[in-house]
Formats: sequence, structure tokens, C-alpha cells
Amino acid sequence: MPEKTHQTTDEFINEFIDEFIAKAVFNKQGLIPAIAQDVHTQTVLMMAWMNADSLRLTLEKQEMVYYSRSRQQLWHKGETSGHTQKVHRIMLDCDADALLAQVEQIGGIACHTGRNHCFFQEYTPSGIKINTPVIKSPTAIYSSSD
Repeated sequence: MPEKTHQTTDEFINEFIDEFIAKAVFNKQGLIPAIAQDVHTQTVLMMAWMNADSLRLTLEKQEMVYYSRSRQQLWHKGETSGHTQKVHRIMLDCDADALLAQVEQIGGIACHTGRNHCFFQEYTPSGIKINTPVIKSPTAIYSSSD
């Protein structure tokens, strides 16, 4: 039987995906925190959770797929709203227990509140300040939370 002398591009990609997922350190619930950052502005957009399946789908599709703890299911970001996140880079931190994804935020809205990012409640010595306006009303975006 002839020896296999080369791998297809898909086989290489799958091998690298397997290797990357194997390096990731998931918590007791099988989850890892994933921070999405705008690839152009470096703004931190959101933090959500991923499991091994959502990480695999993210790497395969090059679009962010998270794991919804409240719904106990995979969540393709933007599936309802159209505000998907196209992956440009995804990295593990030094302990391999957190992910940073540099993404292109399609539609400019990352947060289910209709803002461009989720970190809009800012502590100040004089109280909590809302530092980012709503771009589009959530009811105008979709009928259920994304």
C-alpha cells in the first residue's frame, strides 16, 4: 500500500484546530472566557463563554460562535441580529485559560443593548456613568436577546 506523502489543506487546518483546542484550558464546566476586540480600533467589545465545540466552529467558520450559559446551547453571534463577528485573529493567553479574538464587528453593534460594545457602565467617584450611547434600540434589532 502506498504511503501517504502529503496532506490536503483541510487536513492541515483540522490538525491545527485540534492542536489549538487541545492547548486551551477549560474550566470545570467545560468553558473558557472569550474576549472579543475590534481588530481596527482595539476596543474591547464583549466577553462571552466558549466550549470546545463553539471554539471549533469559530475556527472553522472564522465567525464567532459562543456558548450561552443561560440557554445551554451554542450561540452564533449575530444569528438573530445580523451583527456577526468575523474572526481576524484568535489567541490564548499565557496560561491558555482565556481567549482573545480580534474581530470585525459587522453592523457596528456588539451588545444586545444596541451599543457598539458591552462595557458601558463605568465606575466614577461620583457614581456609575453610562459612557456609550445606544446606536439602535434592541427592539428594532430583534425580538429576542442575541
